[in-house]
Amino acid sequence: MRAIKALILALATWSGPALANDTPLEALVTGDAVRPWEAVGRLDIGGAGFCTGALISDVHVLTAAHCLYDKTNGSRINPAMIEFRAGWRNGRAEAYRMVRRAVEHPDYEFSSSVSTDRVRNDVAILELVQPIRNGRITPFEITSRPRKGERVGVVSYAATRSDAPSLQEACRGMARQFGRLVLSCDVDFGSSGAPVFTFENGEPRIASVISAKAEVQGQPVSLGTGLESQVETLMGELDAGKGVFQEAPPQIRRVGETRTTGGAKFIRP
Repeated sequence: MRAIKALILALATWSGPALANDTPLEALVTGDAVRPWEAVGRLDIGGAGFCTGALISDVHVLTAAHCLYDKTNGSRINPAMIEFRAGWRNGRAEAYRMVRRAVEHPDYEFSSSVSTDRVRNDVAILELVQPIRNGRITPFEITSRPRKGERVGVVSYAATRSDAPSLQEACRGMARQFGRLVLSCDVDFGSSGAPVFTFENGEPRIASVISAKAEVQGQPVSLGTGLESQVETLMGELDAGKGVFQEAPPQIRRVGETRTTGGAKFIRP
């Protein structure tokens, strides 16, 4: 916690007007608006909450490691209780898949409070029971973390906007330290695991995932996890057979099938 505070205090010279170039959140409520972002989806966690995740292959979803834990008692959530709803919008998803197994960074330790190690290693990969190959959803590539001041964007779900994703097309990398990023991006409950994009040659690539939120001089900021080596480490964990396996995969739901959201509680980013 002290190191997180030190990182925030290092931004003391930053002032509110620096956010003037940030764009507001835009709800992606139409088919045309959401189409480039349909590989981002809502992770529904057994009625206990939801997070945001993004496809990085046709069978792998990138998200935050703390989404795999019950924050009330610190216990690991059975991956079989997690459903990925790709492009979830207004009660429909482009694809529904349950999760077969999940691996978190081997150095991640869950804590109800935000700590330096939690943010630095707060990343997980979920393996779906079946690939998503419908021709409309293209997984995102991974890239290096953004430089300070570089434009980034975030696509996320949150408590007050749980039925459709929202895009903040322009926010900023404000600081980075030992695998942790401070961003000006607008996040809220449910945004945990949301992909942070850079735009190389106009193409969005994932450079970070949202881990937590904080404040600088009364202004909200978000904390992200860098992905320099984390994804490679996690894929190695999967290749080694780690993760929780599901004995009997549940029925795969049809693309475009209407679903109700139920009374989910929200997971703090």
